[in-house]
Amino acid sequence: MSNKAIHTADVKSLIKSNLRNYSMFIMLILILIIFAPLTKGVNFYPRNFINIFFQNSYVLILAIGMVMIIITQNIDLSVGSVCAFVGALSVMLYNTGIGMPATVIASILIGVAIGAYQGAWVAFAKLPAFIVTLSGMLLFRGLTYIVTKVSPIGINDIGYSLFSTGIVDEIIGTTRMGPYFPMPFAAAIILLLIFYFAEFSGRRKKIENEFEVSPMPLFITKLVIISIIILALADRFARSRGLPVVVLVVGITIFAFHFILNNTVLGRYIYAVGGNPRSAKLSGINSEMVTFIVFLFMGGLTGLAAVVSTGYMNTALPMAGNLFELDTIAACYIGGVSAGGGIGTVFGVIIGALVMAAINNGMILMNLGTHWQYVVKALILVLAVFYDVYNRRKSGLG
Repeated sequence: MSNKAIHTADVKSLIKSNLRNYSMFIMLILILIIFAPLTKGVNFYPRNFINIFFQNSYVLILAIGMVMIIITQNIDLSVGSVCAFVGALSVMLYNTGIGMPATVIASILIGVAIGAYQGAWVAFAKLPAFIVTLSGMLLFRGLTYIVTKVSPIGINDIGYSLFSTGIVDEIIGTTRMGPYFPMPFAAAIILLLIFYFAEFSGRRKKIENEFEVSPMPLFITKLVIISIIILALADRFARSRGLPVVVLVVGITIFAFHFILNNTVLGRYIYAVGGNPRSAKLSGINSEMVTFIVFLFMGGLTGLAAVVSTGYMNTALPMAGNLFELDTIAACYIGGVSAGGGIGTVFGVIIGALVMAAINNGMILMNLGTHWQYVVKALILVLAVFYDVYNRRKSGLG
């Protein structure tokens, strides 16, 4: 068999193994196109894209943590309640006058502490994650009621909400350059340069260590698709008000955890533990510590999402975070995470979350009730898991 034949076979195999991720890109585009005539084109308005991120940024952040949880064959049902609890505490801290940076850091640390509590039960006490986080869902919802006294907690000034709904260009006072604000494109170019460096560096290290890598044409195609999406979003933001602060926060978080999963030893350990825990243990990997670290990540990201969601609502509500876990888990499975563990990517779940956001946004613009959104989410979640189970059975994995 020639080198060319081997190369072609590799390409086909890689495309087949990543079919869910590629199909999600296509589905996202189709959803936007389908809703265009139904919403009279409003879903393509630049301002609408900003609103989508304002309304769904917490899902993007939570999905980044949840993908690692599910990869390691665990689940976290407590994220909604933890968001409500940490959100209430963060507002109380902010109202003391400590400032927004300190509030964000404190909220992330509180989330990490909660992740440590739940992760210890799962990793070291060997309790099922389903039971531990179900207990956590009840525990932190109850604690939220206690600290809020079942009443909303107001925020002293707009500084808190600017973290979720503020615009970088407006905060620093940049002016339009023709029809565009400059910050969205500047941020997109910087993030893409960092992304390219990380991708090429990771590819080189894999080749040096004799790991399998995708053929260069497929590798470049992936970079081009991601670049087009990021630049298209930058164009939408630049034509409206500028770069939302929360988009910058989400972008940095995405690339940080994409780097961890794809370019570090810890990332390889996370996939190894999720793919085959017994083999990982026999290979010398401390699977308990890996699981514990993953719950720390989930806790920290939940703390960050709590600040984002609370800032968007501009108040801390006792019932905040309701069904956040549904949106997050659905985004993961739609984005290609396997129910059997060991498979999933950060970019995949981000696309999955955007698919859910585009559907929700389209139904809202069509004035469909919340009950229809629940129906659609439920059907999409079942179909996504069925698709994964079907493929695993077809390939002999389950």
